[in-house]
Amino acid sequence: MLQSSPVITGVGCISCAGDGYSDTSVLIFRQPVCPVPSIAANSSLKPPVFELTSFKSDKDEPGGRSLALLRHTLKQALRQAALSARELTALRVGVCIGTTVACQLNNIPFYAELRSSGSAPAKPLTNFIAGSPAEWIRREYSLRGPALTVSNACSSGADAIGIASLWIRSGICDIAIAGGADELNKVPMAGFHALGVCSKSPCRPFDRDRDGLNLGEGGAVVVIESAESAKKRGVSPLFSVAGYGTAADGFHITRAHPDGSGLAQSINYAMQVAGIQASDIAFVNAHGTGTSGNDSLEASVLMRIFGTGLKYLSTKRITGHTLGAAGALEFIFTGIMLAEGKVAPSRGFENLPDDIAAAPVTSLSPVNGKFALSTSLAFGGCNSALIVERLW
Repeated sequence: MLQSSPVITGVGCISCAGDGYSDTSVLIFRQPVCPVPSIAANSSLKPPVFELTSFKSDKDEPGGRSLALLRHTLKQALRQAALSARELTALRVGVCIGTTVACQLNNIPFYAELRSSGSAPAKPLTNFIAGSPAEWIRREYSLRGPALTVSNACSSGADAIGIASLWIRSGICDIAIAGGADELNKVPMAGFHALGVCSKSPCRPFDRDRDGLNLGEGGAVVVIESAESAKKRGVSPLFSVAGYGTAADGFHITRAHPDGSGLAQSINYAMQVAGIQASDIAFVNAHGTGTSGNDSLEASVLMRIFGTGLKYLSTKRITGHTLGAAGALEFIFTGIMLAEGKVAPSRGFENLPDDIAAAPVTSLSPVNGKFALSTSLAFGGCNSALIVERLW
């Protein structure tokens, strides 16, 4: 038997939009930092990126920087949810983490030595295996529920939260830990450069002169549980996961179907799960990468479902595209804006292009609805939608 909407009782997040829930709740509404070439990636490629230069991590640790970002936000989320390690072992706790970079053995010197000499030190490989995100958390906290790492490109973080919410709805878990984390390094920088989608300037989602994305890094974790569990533990929920929908149109290895059918299907299914209609959505926090194809397709679907009067935005100009962390971070941003009763402007937008019917939000705008939508689009035509509900 499915239970009521799962609630969020703890949040951890780090990105160029802030470190922690309180910090992010302030900075997300302020003028963003400007992306600059990466310092740590040690790459000949110099596109502007959103790098967390003040966050220190040991690259030789299992899981590398991606797992360090995840551990940092996990501690924040557990603290806010008032959950100790001892309590976690006594409950059925599942963990679902989305990532892209952390599912790649991306140690370039390891590969170079392997190719040149036929052998290489095993430590990078053993660190990679030991650092599998969901398995690391399950092992570290002796969790008894399911553990799943989702590597579904740019929708990974959203899918992780969606899957974990289904575990709570179906009664598989008492509590679920979900989110995503990804670092900046040479592999994604080279890959996105090869695709020709990296902008040489700060990205401009939905703008007439948009010419690509900026990569970023970050991590986000939420603690999800049933409303009954939160009440029993005496914890006040922040907001809820009212609905989740996902659909893969399988059109192309890097692009969604031009007609947007997969995205529309995921949004409509999420609304069906939430038991709401399009008119109930107060605003949409769109994937909005700043690439030509993504923005026109996504805007077209949103206008078709919600009409041209929709309030929508992209937060990519605040954080960059954080890949596997993006969907989880943007879910949290959506919850913050809904709770605060205001929507941040879609930074980087100035002029409406011919292929988009209506402009995103251009100034700080009040909202008073109960529901908001966060969308994520990924390679392989994967499309995911999360609906956030304000609880008061």
